[in-house]
Amino acid sequence: MGTYVLVHGAWHGGWCWRDVAALLRAEGHHVLTPTLTGLGERAAELRPDVGLETHVDDVVDVLRSGDLRDVVLVGHSYSGLVVREAADREPARIARLVLVDGWVGPDGASMDGLAPEFFRNWVDAATTDGLIAVPAPATMGVTEPDQVAWLEERLTPQPRRTFADPTRLTGAVDAVPGRAVLCVPAALIPFREWAHDLGYAIVELESGHNAMVTAPAALAGLLQEAA
Repeated sequence: MGTYVLVHGAWHGGWCWRDVAALLRAEGHHVLTPTLTGLGERAAELRPDVGLETHVDDVVDVLRSGDLRDVVLVGHSYSGLVVREAADREPARIARLVLVDGWVGPDGASMDGLAPEFFRNWVDAATTDGLIAVPAPATMGVTEPDQVAWLEERLTPQPRRTFADPTRLTGAVDAVPGRAVLCVPAALIPFREWAHDLGYAIVELESGHNAMVTAPAALAGLLQEAA
């Protein structure tokens, strides 16, 4: 069976993978869903210096502390940048990268640099004291009332620095096979173009951006195919 490390996106925590992780574990897979520093149940650890590198360190620590091998490393949204840099540091541990509507770019790229103008403007307007306010679940494609309530109880502000910091890549990650899951109808963020530029195989999933919440069975199936 496979080993999966599922990394959440901005404002979330490892909790968001609950249903996907349960489905993968039911098939006998080993699944880890770490929460990144300063988010989710780790919100009390938020510091002014929490940035992209902090979150990359979080994932690398998970890989090394468990001496994990042949990992399917999955990054949702913002964590596309996180998992790509983690894989660049530890390419021998990663069997495959999977990006779910993932933000990605070359060495030196950042969320701020990749983002369309409308997104940057929204982030600036939503930032107070170095924290980006939690967006409405509807902006993530979640509209079912029970799911909205579940998210609203758990989402936490995102450290602004994580969007400003550049990714640091040596090129080692380019040897790691990759796949991109694109949630359709397409978002206003160019996830498809970024995945195409990386040469990743692309598969579409009819779901809102938060597919782990709105379409966990379908997403779990695609992750098993990726392994």
